Amino acid sequence: MNSLTLIFVAALLFAIAYRFYGLFLATKVMNLRSERETPAVTMSDGHDYVKTNKYVLFGHHFAAIAAAGPLLGPVLAAQFGYLPGALWILIGCVLAGGVHDTIVLFASVRHKGKSLSIIAETEIGKVAGKVAAVSILFILILTLAGLSIAVVNAMFNSPWGTFTVFATIPIAMIMGIYMHNIRPGDIKGMSIIGVVLLIVSLYVGPYIAADPVLAKMFTFTKKELAVIIPAYGFVASVLPVWFLLVPRDYLSTYLKIGTIAALALGIVFVHPELHMPAVTDFFYGGGPVIPGAAFPFLFITIACGALSGFHAIIGSGTTPKMVANEKDILFVGYGAMLTEGFVAIMALIAACVLVPADYFAINAAPAAFQKLGLAVVDLPRLAAEVGEQIQGRPGGAVSLAVGMAYIFDAVPFFKGMMAYWYHFAIMFEAVFILTAVDAGTRVGRYLLQEMLGRVYKPFSDNSWTPGVVITSALFTGSWGYLVYTGDIATIWPLFGMANQLLASCALIVGTTMLIRLGKAKYAWVTAGPGLLVYPIVMWAGYLNITGNFMPKQLYLLASMSVILMFLITVVFIAAFSRWYELLKIEKMVTDQFGDQVLDLVTD
Repeated sequence: MNSLTLIFVAALLFAIAYRFYGLFLATKVMNLRSERETPAVTMSDGHDYVKTNKYVLFGHHFAAIAAAGPLLGPVLAAQFGYLPGALWILIGCVLAGGVHDTIVLFASVRHKGKSLSIIAETEIGKVAGKVAAVSILFILILTLAGLSIAVVNAMFNSPWGTFTVFATIPIAMIMGIYMHNIRPGDIKGMSIIGVVLLIVSLYVGPYIAADPVLAKMFTFTKKELAVIIPAYGFVASVLPVWFLLVPRDYLSTYLKIGTIAALALGIVFVHPELHMPAVTDFFYGGGPVIPGAAFPFLFITIACGALSGFHAIIGSGTTPKMVANEKDILFVGYGAMLTEGFVAIMALIAACVLVPADYFAINAAPAAFQKLGLAVVDLPRLAAEVGEQIQGRPGGAVSLAVGMAYIFDAVPFFKGMMAYWYHFAIMFEAVFILTAVDAGTRVGRYLLQEMLGRVYKPFSDNSWTPGVVITSALFTGSWGYLVYTGDIATIWPLFGMANQLLASCALIVGTTMLIRLGKAKYAWVTAGPGLLVYPIVMWAGYLNITGNFMPKQLYLLASMSVILMFLITVVFIAAFSRWYELLKIEKMVTDQFGDQVLDLVTD
């Protein structure tokens, strides 16, 4: 199959989905109205609740949600062939992921920017809320550990990429100071400053790598990065959102969207063939990259590229506190997810343009690759051109970078620049991931503060410095430990299962809210994908425990899997009970927005 066809189908489908299905969600299902004041207006505090331009907010939200999932998940799923992954990305984004992100953001805005656990407690009951809080905390720790391990594998022993990624931190701070203190509201000026400085850092990168002294300063081992990244997450979660989080995400969005757009144009210009078959022999299991068959492991492998519970954490964390107009929810929520789906398609293509033997040589451990009996084709040449040892580097990041560099290098005037494009792609992936790490860590801090605030009230005050510092340290220490001791083969499968379980849970919580709001006839929009994904992921979780964790004696990870599966099931049972109660109500009441609803709730 030609890659150009796949790009065209994806772009057309997502455009139609936004125009028609998105409009249906906004007008019929959620009834978004601009006259309703959002928490960013009614609860403005200049720190967390900040009225934000919808384009800047889109940049922050997209940067926060588009982490390793849409990049690495589709690459790993290429083991099954390009067709299974492409179908789930296209269908899942439109009917599951986009709906999930939009309904969670809508629910959080209506609940004063509260987290998903508080929404669950309000809409379903105290038991569901407490169980959801513990589940989300566990899932968030696993998510950030999985994302961070991916960035560690992408950045270690890479001074060029590491320097450029690190440079985005002071650049974002300069942008934040300019936007907040020097020229408030000057988005154009902030954008120019950020883009110019980013280009300069990209230009300087190879010179840093070429200088022995400077290269040594920016060369880190995996263990060193496993300490540095959690430390960065701690700092990012403590500082005000305007100083680092929002401008850095806005800056990285330029890089992300710009790179994906350039990759799409490169594919259109080069239109490389997809060398990976539509369906491989590993579709039914036995592959060296993913420890199971495409069904059900495809769902937990692609994860964020089609549906992501991590998005529910962001959508009920930082983003709802910055929505200026209720109608912006569609653009930010549904629009960002469709954009992420397009990113996932690009990543899938970049992996599938490689010769299958080369793809497996990069993504499989050396011992596993030897068992396949395959001989590499272009890998020695590619390794020489990029100047790195690329064989036996599991995780998806390296093969994605090689695939992207391969496409860019095929464009006239760009030939002979494989090393530059490879290192640029590694940096691009790392920035993609770290922007989710900083937002996710802040959300984790919010959640811990909410939970500890029930024991000691000052913790619930986001302006209480000791509480902010303590909860940030506890949270970053938790996922940092997993990064330091784990690897992509152990953490990613658990992250994928936990991620999809949370997504199904969020869809069921959203369904409960829709029923309470008198929208039961539209409940299929959220209940459908939630009830479809839940049993599939539970099946994948069972297979992962029995076929992956237990044989390797990973009892801690197996125990965490069982606990998460049990907790999410409790939420489902509580939700079904709440649905039954709501559907028996015959007389509707008027809420504070003037809408007729089945029941009133208080935050």
